[in-house]
Amino acid sequence: MATKNIAGISVDVNDEGYMTNPSQWTEAIAKELAKEEDIELTDEHLKVAKYLREEHEKGTVLTIRKVGKSGLVDIKGLYKLFPGGPLKKSSKIAGIPKPTSCV
Repeated sequence: MATKNIAGISVDVNDEGYMTNPSQWTEAIAKELAKEEDIELTDEHLKVAKYLREEHEKGTVLTIRKVGKSGLVDIKGLYKLFPGGPLKKSSKIAGIPKPTSCV
């Protein structure tokens, strides 16, 4: 396991850059991870990230469809917020492992 300095905080990450310890996540870290993905983090992005964190904590299997049915954002909106891999990018920004449904 590697560590990476994000927003001045040393966090545990895997070889793909996903945080391996979700308890280390902060909104400052989310902003830095979003910058790495060329995303300017907004309140809407943070709502999705916090939803993903809550669902991950419950042990829910995350899918794009599940997020689309959350009432926070529809699937089209999720793609607009996180272009080029919405669930992968949103999960990374949320500080949770890459969902198994993502390649």
